[in-house]
Amino acid sequence: MAGISAAEGKPRIIRPQEGPQSAFLASPADIAIYGGAAGGGKTWALLMEPMRHVLRNGEFGAVFFRRTTVQVRNEGGLWDESEKVYPSAGGQPKEHVLEWNFPSGATVSFAHLEHDKTVLNWQGAQIPLICFDELTHFSAKQFWYMVSRNRSMCGVKPYIRATCNPDADSWVAEFISWWIDQDTGYAIPERAGKLRWFVRIGDAIVWADRPEDLAEYKDPSTGEPIPPKSVTFIPAKLTDNKALMQADPGYMANLLALPTVERERLLGGNWKIRPAAGLFFQRSWCEVVDAIPAQVLQWVRGWDLGGTPKTEENDPDWTAGTKIGKLSDGRYIVADHRRDRLSPQGTEKMVTNTASADGRLVRISLPQDPAQAGKWQKSYMASKLAGYDVRFSPETGDKITRFKAFSAQAEAGNVLVLRGSWNEIWFTELEGFPEAAHDDDADSTSRAFNTLVERKDGFSGIGAPVAIPITN
Repeated sequence: MAGISAAEGKPRIIRPQEGPQSAFLASPADIAIYGGAAGGGKTWALLMEPMRHVLRNGEFGAVFFRRTTVQVRNEGGLWDESEKVYPSAGGQPKEHVLEWNFPSGATVSFAHLEHDKTVLNWQGAQIPLICFDELTHFSAKQFWYMVSRNRSMCGVKPYIRATCNPDADSWVAEFISWWIDQDTGYAIPERAGKLRWFVRIGDAIVWADRPEDLAEYKDPSTGEPIPPKSVTFIPAKLTDNKALMQADPGYMANLLALPTVERERLLGGNWKIRPAAGLFFQRSWCEVVDAIPAQVLQWVRGWDLGGTPKTEENDPDWTAGTKIGKLSDGRYIVADHRRDRLSPQGTEKMVTNTASADGRLVRISLPQDPAQAGKWQKSYMASKLAGYDVRFSPETGDKITRFKAFSAQAEAGNVLVLRGSWNEIWFTELEGFPEAAHDDDADSTSRAFNTLVERKDGFSGIGAPVAIPITN
């Protein structure tokens, strides 16, 4: 690719590096996804894609998306890096609207899709080239809506380019699963850059190795075959980016210094590893049973409290409650777990309704904020739970330390889990602790277990008083 240096007025050649970067920029796929690790030259490659069109096609337009405007404007981000590239092609920036205008009349703009509903701002749009930076940050709903906006009247066949880092829980991991070894989580070298084709029937994706193999799928409104789209995934790592390694030799050391999970994802490109998966908890450590054993000596329900309802614009903490019992043989059973995102009034109702369902022989352990507001909340909740064995205590120590006692018993095979619809959520959240987005499920489990093993009043849960007086 050739450009004109604005500073020197001389032509200069801009070329991708040999290897994955060149393969990405040469791919004929309708949808090409590049990266899967940090430092692979993803942003530069993405920014270079429009350069093949902007010099000659005045009707061409491209839009780059990040999830938020802040991410677009971050130092070293899309806009920052575009200022190092587009002036060489005569691009003139309009920073207030995050747009580049080129002498041919072509435009390249930068935008956000912060919320799912933001895609509606693009109703009626025709965008020949759509570029997603960090595709795993976007929802599947956002991606597929924007695919419908990938249209062209400028002579350029519409296409999509995207970059990403691994995220085992994202929809992207499933979308590119053919290119990933499902046992190791690493990209399969011989499949890098290979094309596959798909058609989308409702929400289901039907894949094939050849487009003609999808001819049987017809558009119900016309009876014509649905045109298949081609997809490829091209993995790249820091070691593929010789320019960065020469310019910043310390970057490799930075990645090597990351915690195990992040190092595997960002340096190794592992698509299967999850935050701290198996470090403090594995579901295989627990025996799932269909009934509660007869001899339960003690019960405790531990709570971690939230107070913000879920909306499209937030990702609040959960109110989570876990019920654990101690068995006569020294083992433990997790008998129930529930969670919700509610207002303070909804949280109060959830706690009191759960207490009623559990019965008066189940001790309730609630966290207490050490500030003055915590004293008021303690007094208020104690009055709402009058007649129940309810105790309050501040959280002490860090979350990992609080979880370790339960973790140790689980790893030793001393934890049973009562089969229920809540199992999958609880298992998944505990396996992701402590680096998952939320730790409320782990915190409520820690509180229940630690309260259970710290009991010194001889309460057995069998023939005990139905109520223990509450003191504030």
